[in-house]
Amino acid sequence: MTVNVKFIGSLHSLSGKNSVELRLTRLCRIRDLIQMIAEELPRLGSALIDPKSESPKTNLLIIVNGQEMSVLDGFETSIKDGDEVVLVPVVHGG
Repeated sequence: MTVNVKFIGSLHSLSGKNSVELRLTRLCRIRDLIQMIAEELPRLGSALIDPKSESPKTNLLIIVNGQEMSVLDGFETSIKDGDEVVLVPVVHGG
């Protein structure tokens, strides 16, 4: 099973890549995919995973096949073969 993950903004800079193609050996959820990306590209770990809770950070806009994950099942959204996942860091300011 293959999933294409695209990195936008600072995630692109940290990873040094526009995208990665991940081969998954089992069905997974967004939560699992974020963990896999953090393991595969350690420089992204602190940008994707909250060190206290060891869960994916909530300051990411995650788009699965053109739909924001919050209109799907959030971090429990299932990832299927051929899906495209786009990770966009959310920047707040005032």
